[in-house]
Parts: sequence; C-alpha cells; structure tokens
Amino acid sequence: MNADEPRGSDSLDRLLEEATREMTGRPLTMQIDAATTSKLIENLGPLPENNREAKLSSSDGRQTQNVGDERDSGSGDDREDGGGEEAEAGPTSDGKRAPPSLFAYLQSELRSDYLPETNEATFSAKRARVYAFMKIPREVEKFMLFGFFQCADAFLYVFTYLPLRVLLALASLLFRPFLPSAPAASTSSRRWLQPSEICDVLKGALLVTCVALLNFVDVSVLYHIVRGQAVIKLYIFFNMLEIADKLFSSFGQDILDALFWTATEPRARKREHFGIVPHFALAVVYVFIHATLVLLQATTLNVAFNSHNKALLTIMLSNNFVELKGSVFKRFERNNLFQMSVSDVRERFHYHALLFVVMMRNMTEFAWNADHFWVLIPDMIVVLVAELFVDWLKHAFITKFNEIPAEVYREFTTSLAYDMTTSRRKTAFSDHCDLVSRRMGFIPIPLSVLIARIVMQSVSVEGAAGWATVAVGFLCLLSLKVLVNVVALGRAIRIVGDHRETARASPRPKRSSLRGGALPRRSVSFVGATRQPAPVFERPIYPVGSSVSIASVKLNPEMLKMERECAAMAGGAPPQRAASEGQLEGACEADAAVRRRNVAGETSA
Repeated sequence: MNADEPRGSDSLDRLLEEATREMTGRPLTMQIDAATTSKLIENLGPLPENNREAKLSSSDGRQTQNVGDERDSGSGDDREDGGGEEAEAGPTSDGKRAPPSLFAYLQSELRSDYLPETNEATFSAKRARVYAFMKIPREVEKFMLFGFFQCADAFLYVFTYLPLRVLLALASLLFRPFLPSAPAASTSSRRWLQPSEICDVLKGALLVTCVALLNFVDVSVLYHIVRGQAVIKLYIFFNMLEIADKLFSSFGQDILDALFWTATEPRARKREHFGIVPHFALAVVYVFIHATLVLLQATTLNVAFNSHNKALLTIMLSNNFVELKGSVFKRFERNNLFQMSVSDVRERFHYHALLFVVMMRNMTEFAWNADHFWVLIPDMIVVLVAELFVDWLKHAFITKFNEIPAEVYREFTTSLAYDMTTSRRKTAFSDHCDLVSRRMGFIPIPLSVLIARIVMQSVSVEGAAGWATVAVGFLCLLSLKVLVNVVALGRAIRIVGDHRETARASPRPKRSSLRGGALPRRSVSFVGATRQPAPVFERPIYPVGSSVSIASVKLNPEMLKMERECAAMAGGAPPQRAASEGQLEGACEADAAVRRRNVAGETSA
C-alpha cells in the first residue's frame, strides 16, 4: 500500500486482513485484485454504516477505496482510540449497546412497578397459611383441654371410684356364696369374683403396697441431697429423670395388662405364664420405681423453686425451647403428630401434678403460711405459661412445614371421644383408665402413689375431727370426679354424634371412568384380591420421642370403621368388601385350627 492512499482504504485493508486471518489462520501476504476483494466483501456481509458508501477502484492492479463523508474517514483511528461520541448515543461499531447512565439506573430502580394480582393464587395461599398458623393455638387448646379432662378423670378414679369398687368386690366375695344364684360348689371353673372385680382388687392391693413401701423413703433427706448438687448436675439429672419417666410409662402399662390378663385368663387354657404372684411382684417393683422417679422430679423442681438466683429454674425453662429444635424441623405424618399431641397432653397433666407436690412440700415447711403461697404462684405461672407457649409454637410450625391442616386436631379429639364412649359399653374389653393409659401413655397408679404419700406426710389426721375432715375431702373429690366425668362424657357423646352425622351427610363423590368409581384420596392397601382404601392413620409410623406406644398410636378403630363404611356407601363400593375381610380372617383362623388339630393328632400318635 502507498502512503498517499486514502485513510478509508487503510481501514478496508485491515478488515480484509483480519477476515483472511480468521478464515485461513495466516496473515495476508499477497496482493488482492479488485474482483477478489468484491467476493470477500460479499462473503463478509454488509459493511458498517460508516463504510456503506465506500467505493472500490483498481489502478495498476492495486486496491483503492473512497469514503463518502468526513466522519467515516476517521473510523479506523476512532476504533484504535477506544471509541468516540457514538458510545453515548446507542450501539457501537461492533454492534454492542452502550451501558446506561447512572441517572437512568436510579430512575429504573426508584420507579419500577409490579402487579401482585398477576399471581393471585400464590398470595391467596400464603394468606390462608398465615390464618391457619394463627388458628393452630385455639385448635390445639381444644384438644388439650379435652385430653386433660380425660387424664383428670382417670386420676380421680383411683382416689374415688376405685376404693368403692374394691369394697363392693370384697363384699361380693364374702356374701356371694350365700346367695341363691351362686354357682355350684362342684364346678371347677367357678369364679368367686368377676374379671372386672379381680382387676379392681389387684389395683387396690398394688396401690396400698406401693404407698407402704414409699413411706420408707425420707423426702426431707432426699431434698437436701439434691440441693447439695451443682446446678449443671441438677439440669442433667432432671433431663435423665424425664427420659426415664417416658420409658417407664411406655412399658409400665404392658406390665399391668399382663398382670390383669394373668389373673382373669380362663382356666381351661394351657398355662403359659409365670403365675399371679410373680406378675404382681413385678408390678409392685415397677410402680415403686416409677413413683420414686416422679418423686425425684418433684424434688428437683422444688430445689429450683427455692434457689436464690433462680438459675436452675431458668435452665429448666430453657429446656422447653430446646424441644422445639428436636421436633419442629423434622418430617411429620399425621400419625406422628397424633402421637406427639397425646404425649403433650400427658406431659401437661404431669407438670400440674409436680407443681402440686412442690406446693404441698413448701406449704408444709412454712407451716401453711398463706404469704409463702403467694410467693410460689408467680413461678408456677411462669412454668405453665412457658409450657403453653412452647406447645403452641411447636404445633404451629410442625403443621406449617408439613402442610397439615388445623382441622386434624378435631379428628384427634374425635378419636379420644370414641375411646371414652366405647369404654362405657357392656362389651368393653377394658376400663376407661386403661384406655387412657394405652392411648396417652398416662398411667395414674404411680402418680397416685406419690400424691397419696405426699398428702399423708403433709397432713396429719388426729381425732374424730381429723377423720371427719378426711371424709369431707373424700366427698369433695367424689363430687369433682362426677363433675369431670359428666362434662367429659357429655362432650364425647356430642362429638361422636356430630361426627356420625357429618360422615353420613357427606356428598357422594363423582363417578370416574375407572371401574369402581373415584378412589378416595388415601393410600391404597391390598388384602388378598380386594382393593381397599386404607385410612391415613393406619400407615406405619416412627417414634417421635413420645411415651405413647407405637402400637397404640392409631386412632379409635370404631371411628375409622365408621369412616370406611360411609366412604363405601358414598363411593358406590361393593358392600361385600367388609365381609371379605371377615371371611379372610375366618379362613385363616380355621386353617390354624386344622393345623393345631393335626399337630395334636401326630403328638398323641
């Protein structure tokens, strides 16, 4: 290239050299004529705006280029200098848009607009979730109150109805042989007492024996031993006692059920147990150890109340909030939530009993001074309010994270109501107190032993006036028991009636194209060749730190049966479905009986 050629020609040469370098990977080292230049330009596409008026000319076999205006003649120098005034106006020569100014950025940020109504469904769901979160404490307290009344009813039963039932059983044992309707003396399977009377006598004997054994434990010495320990030791000790109490509650009812079944089992069967005396001794050991553990819990709480700096009480209250970490951030099914809910009911009643023991011990030490009673009241209220607040937060966040509706607590209350109503039938297999123990893990006998021991130590009975006071107190407890029982039973009957009416009045679901109609929104289990919707509460569950047995955590079977029947009637399912289960169970039992007879025949042969 000559130095006297125009600047536009230099720019075009550079473009051609760069294009050739990209296509061939080698620099341009030869002269290109005008025809070759035209073909290269056509392959590269249209030139930029500043070169769209360029012209090609050839002279003596060399390439020349003329530009149309003065601004385009300096485009190559502008590119080397990093651009010019075009960067402010719009796209640069390489096709990229120039960055906006600071004023434009601030204006777009401050005056940006959005429309929430474009996502109305999401925001409506979030608002409904907030309302459900706020409704959880009310639903939880309804369930807790009903469960608390059931625990109070089972607890008062030990001090009111049980002594009267024991007296009636002993009276029938003495006078039944002389009655004209008494069975013949030659009957080998004759019973002097009915199974329910045998269970009542065993409960009374167990209660008296354990109270007598607990009298050998000096509560004052135990208090000073606990008080002499460090604060951190007492905190760890209290947590260990709480865990041990849950473990004993989960296993204790099995021990008592084994005792009652051993005593009432038909004598015609082959003996497959240790006998009544070993089972009774095992039950005495269990009740005594469990009552001692609860006494240690009450003593530790009493030390926390009487400490000067209240450090131990603060640490024990913080333990309730630690419970949030262990339960809120876990996955919960409805079965797990029911297990945890009934355990919370039992724990709340347990705390009331512990506070009663603390109050009795402190009032005894201060000679029943009313001023000291008002000193204890604020600390007791703090303990109960902390328990309430933690329960509300725990259940609210669990239902939020697992998307469980607040109406599930009404189902829990309905299950407890079915338990209370079915236990009053003549065909009931157990007493209401035993049903509460199995469902909630609340065993009233060890706690009753402790309360009886504390009351006997705190209140002295002397003379006729003292025994008259005891009689008046017994009548007051009996009246309270009747009141609690009537209120709880009336509420249970009303809940069961409303549940049955709602189940029968539920709308018929639409039929689908599938055979058998629309399937209910539940998990499906297969028994034999029959397709059956399994209730939500009959799925396998996992323990969540509750004292309730996993086998007893299911809802009331009669309530579930009622829901299945109504669902079958509404969905158009064949009515033989329930009968098929009975036929299957009957066939299994018949097959087992045949096998037993065959084994017996081979053994005799």
